[in-house]
Order: sequence, then structure tokens, then C-alpha cells
Amino acid sequence: MNIDFQTDPSKYRHWRVRYDGHTAHLIMDVDPSAGLFEGYELKLNSYDLGVDIELYDAMMRLRFEHPEVKVVILESANDKVFCAGANIRMLAGASHVHKVNFCKFTNETRNAIEESGAKSGQSYIAVVSGACAGGGYELALATDHIILTDDSTSSVALPEVPLLAVLPGTGGLTRVTDKRKVRRDRADIFCSIEEGVKGQKAAEWRLVDEAVPNSKIDAVVAERIEEFAARSDRPSDAGGIGFGPLNRRVSDDSIDYDTVSVAINRAARVATITIKGPDGPPVDDVVSMVEAGDAFWPLRLARELDDAILHLRLNETGIVAMVFRSEGDAGQVLAYDAFLESNENHWLAREILLYWARVLKRIDQTSRTLVTLVEPGSCFAGTLAEIVFAADRAFMAEGEFEDRDGEAALTLNTMNFGRYPTVNAISRLESRFYGEPDSVDVAREHIDKSLDAVTAEKLGLVTAAYDDIDWQEEVRIFLEERASFSPDALTGMEANLRCVGPETMESKIFGRLTAWQNWIFQRPNAVGEEGALRRYGSGVKAAYNTERV
Repeated sequence: MNIDFQTDPSKYRHWRVRYDGHTAHLIMDVDPSAGLFEGYELKLNSYDLGVDIELYDAMMRLRFEHPEVKVVILESANDKVFCAGANIRMLAGASHVHKVNFCKFTNETRNAIEESGAKSGQSYIAVVSGACAGGGYELALATDHIILTDDSTSSVALPEVPLLAVLPGTGGLTRVTDKRKVRRDRADIFCSIEEGVKGQKAAEWRLVDEAVPNSKIDAVVAERIEEFAARSDRPSDAGGIGFGPLNRRVSDDSIDYDTVSVAINRAARVATITIKGPDGPPVDDVVSMVEAGDAFWPLRLARELDDAILHLRLNETGIVAMVFRSEGDAGQVLAYDAFLESNENHWLAREILLYWARVLKRIDQTSRTLVTLVEPGSCFAGTLAEIVFAADRAFMAEGEFEDRDGEAALTLNTMNFGRYPTVNAISRLESRFYGEPDSVDVAREHIDKSLDAVTAEKLGLVTAAYDDIDWQEEVRIFLEERASFSPDALTGMEANLRCVGPETMESKIFGRLTAWQNWIFQRPNAVGEEGALRRYGSGVKAAYNTERV
């Protein structure tokens, strides 16, 4: 079964959105019978990947279709349960690959929620009534403010260790300590008990921002809405742009969009992603940009590339390498960059730039070998050059090729020097030249210059340059070598090497997911026949191998 990441509100089974001026109410109302797979029910507002696909879609539409929304209230339709977290039956029955990719996608969605409040002026407030456990609490943790109903039934909990022998999979441990600054011994207690923490104690321990009696909850929520709305610079009277369905054509070995095409060679275990540059110059002004809507080239490309990456992650798990190519006029790519940068304070231009930052991080965090081929006719410039610097290996064609016109070129602009930070909060060039700040400064001196292969290689912007005689053979040898390695070893190696430099909350979340959860999800204590995930709800206690590793 192929998992489709495209949806729209008319198809939602698990979420509802209600709009009220500058406020949107994002209401979790999970349909127990609408799981992505058979064999489990999504009881108690528990979720699977299908629930989170809808959440991601709703978040994107709030950003782009509703610029007037300054505050999003995240709440449950069930008074007794806010969210019980990831569905345990789903986790017990899912493949290891699906579990880890599911956790990665939920992490990326929650990071985007945090970015919304920090950079987009659209803040999220979680109003928690009833039980809020595991991934449900992790969802609340991603918001800007948590209000907990102070009553006998409402609580927050991270019960994965005592109940399931796994860890919170969506940044819970990290956000409790690094974001909410919970004292370590209290965090240890909190993560070791099944029942969670309620009321004023949860507020005192900083697990929530405030605990409010039922009689005052509406008044407090209204007050917080106005406080957060007052901080927002989102326009109150602007019209949003609609997200139409992607023009996607899928066959057995290809996926074609308007600006992206994916060719899948399963025998070689390679997916080649070709990006098509713009057909013409950008629009003249922001009014025309808004009128262009989701057909505006940078936005359309971001949406299509995002969908293609997600499809390959979940549906083509045997692929060892994603090879990026591009075709088009580099000058036009740079013109679009200049347009967006000159209008960065306009709400839509800002959202497009933030979206590109998220898509590029999605590429960074994809567990495939990333290869970029800079060839004659490529348009790797500015924003698209970031894909060159995201790659594990970047190869550039040197000189003229018999079957191509012109020579390969690579062009830098200001976008490459901090506009699109990695999860480590540094640019991809700073990551590439970590420990060599002078190399970043030298690269900066070459902004807006069309760099040939010899110059790009000398500057360290590409891994190697090959002429027409060696090009195909060298690329083939590298991809065949990569396919011969253990995919487990490659996943760990690549994740480590891509995340250089300073640690951030975001890099910790992904690093711990790759290392700890990837390992713990395979341990018999969790997923074995006598493990906690398998025996949960059976009335039989898990049997653990008690050796510490």
C-alpha cells in the first residue's frame, strides 16, 4: 500500500478547523475506524500517520490560506481525553521502517508548529482537558503555551518507559528539559510514572504554563488569545491563497509533477529527482504573486519537492540514493530569489521562504544517500544551490559535453549564507566548512558569479569535477559502491556527518530519534513476543532481558 501525503479538509477524518476572526480552533476528533492500516482502532484520540498527515495539511493551510489567523487553539473534541498519543496497536504491528519514518514525520510537523509561532506570527496554544499522554503531550509541547484544566481528570504524561519499554518518539524528553526547563530529577520522576501529573503541580514543575479551573478556562483562553494576537505581525485583512491538488502522475517507475520528476530504478536502488527551473521571470509585484497563488513557481516547486521526498521515504524504502538534477535558466532562479528577498516582509513571501527552509531540512533528514549532479543545463543557483550543499556527494561536470550545450555552472547568492538554516542553526555552507570559517568568507566573495567546475571544486563547493570521458563512469561507480554498503550503517553515518557544529533542541531531537529510538524500537524488550509493546493491554507483564547494554 502506497501512503499518500496529499489531502484536503473535505477528506479529513480526524481534524476540524473552526475560524473566528484572528483565531482558528484546530480540533482533534479522531475517527477510531479510520486508521491508515487494518488491525487497530484509533481509540481515545490516539493517532497514526494518517492523523498526522491531516495535521500537517491543516497547519500548511493555516499558514498560507489564512494570513488573518494569528492564534491557533489546539484542542480536543473529547472532554475526557486530549490525546492518548501514538496508537500502541499500530506501533506493535508496524514495521520498524514505518515506525521510524512515522516518528520522523511527526517530529518535522511539530517543529513546523514551533516555527509558526517563532517566525510566522501564527502562535499555537494548547488547551488540555482530560488525559494528555505520550505523543499527545508531545503535540502540546510543540505549542507556544499550554493551558491545563485543573480538575480531577486532566493530566499530562510521558509513560513510554514504564508502559512500553520505548522512549517518547517526538521530542518529548528533549522539550521537557531544553524547552520547558523542567528540573532533571523532576523530569526523571515524570517520565517514570504512568499516571502523569495534574493541576498546579504540573504548572509548578513547568510541564504546562498554567493550570486553570473549569469555571475560568474560557476567560483565560480568551485573554491568552488576545495577548498572543497582539504580538503578531500577520495582516488582518489580507486574502490567503488556496492550495489546490498537485498535478501528480504516478507510474510503476516514475512520478511526474509540473516542476519535479522522479525516475525510480529499483534494480540499481536509485531515485533520480529532476527539478525544472521557472519558465519565465517572476511577477512584477506582491499583488501579482498573491494572484498567482499556488502556481507561483517557488511555492509550486516547494510543494512538489516536499511531496516527492515524503513519497520516497515511506513508499520506496529499498532506495539507497536520491540523485538530484536540475534543468533550466539559473538567471531566472536568481531572479525569483531576488524577488522573494526584496519582499521578505510580505506575509506570503515570508511563508514561501520559511517553507523552503523546512523542505531543505526535510532533505537533510532523509535517510538516503544524497547526491547532486551539476551538469550542463543545470540551474543550481541560490536557493537550488542549497541542494548541492545538502548532498553527501556533489559532482560537477567539467568542460563541454558532447551531448550537451554549454558548460555546467554553479551560482551563489545571499540565500546561501543563513537564509535556510540546518537543524543545527547554521547555514549549509557553514556546515560544509565547519572549522574553516575563512572558506565561507571566500565563497561569499563569489556571490552572483557563474562558477565553472574548476572554480567550484577549488572553492570546495563540490566534491569532485569530472570531464565528459569520466563523468558517467565515476558516478556509476559511486552509486554501485553505495548500494553495496549496509543501509543501517549508512543511515547512522550520514545522520552523524550531516549534523555538524553546535547542538540545538532540533538537532538533539533528530539525533536521538536516529540513534536511540531507532535502536530501542528493535530491542526484544519492546517489540519481542514478550516485550512491552506486544503485551500491552493483555494483562500479562512484559518479560525483560535485564542486562544493561
